[in-house]
Amino acid sequence: MEQHLPAIEVETRDDPRHAVIWLHGLGADGSDFVPVAPELGLADGPGARFIFPHAPEIPVTCNGGYVMRAWYDIVSLATTSREIDEAGIVRSREAIRRLIARENRRGIPCARIFVAGFSQGGAVAYTTALTHDEPLAGIVALSTYLPCGELILRERTAANSEIAIIAAKGRADDVVSPELGRRARDFLVSHGYRVDWHEYPMAHAVCLEEIRLLGGWLRERLR
Repeated sequence: MEQHLPAIEVETRDDPRHAVIWLHGLGADGSDFVPVAPELGLADGPGARFIFPHAPEIPVTCNGGYVMRAWYDIVSLATTSREIDEAGIVRSREAIRRLIARENRRGIPCARIFVAGFSQGGAVAYTTALTHDEPLAGIVALSTYLPCGELILRERTAANSEIAIIAAKGRADDVVSPELGRRARDFLVSHGYRVDWHEYPMAHAVCLEEIRLLGGWLRERLR
């Protein structure tokens, strides 16, 4: 029997026609962004199902081997770089692909599925969507970076070469530096992707203005 990550689900209306799979950051869990869903202003549009999966609990090397929820191991980090476990990202990508396939079986095609993520979750969202073999609805990348550009270049698909991408970053982020976020944006743009990029005067977080912008971006695409 196919195993799925445990997750919290929130539906804006009965019989949803769209899905948003939203990945939390390092050390958090699926409940982290549940309060954001009702603030996006989607109640009057077509129904959407939000899936907030919990990452597995693994030792994280850069945190002294402490066991926490993480999408992949981070071996070391610096202001402008990350040394990460690529195999861990691939495992998480496969787990998210199983959630996408489950939404397909529930009647929501890939073209109506968004993959979103914050920080480490955003890195997995980028990797999953850009290498998926069917067109997805979009990527939401918040306060994040691209840890494995080589993996993207090896496995990116034509199906998602024109995927809608919205990315946002805090200019005072001291966890994932603004430089890392901009580097991801520039990498994607240099390889032909279009990125709707936004910066805010905030730290490693989300802000109300950002949530309102994201709500409008989603409403436009849910129509």
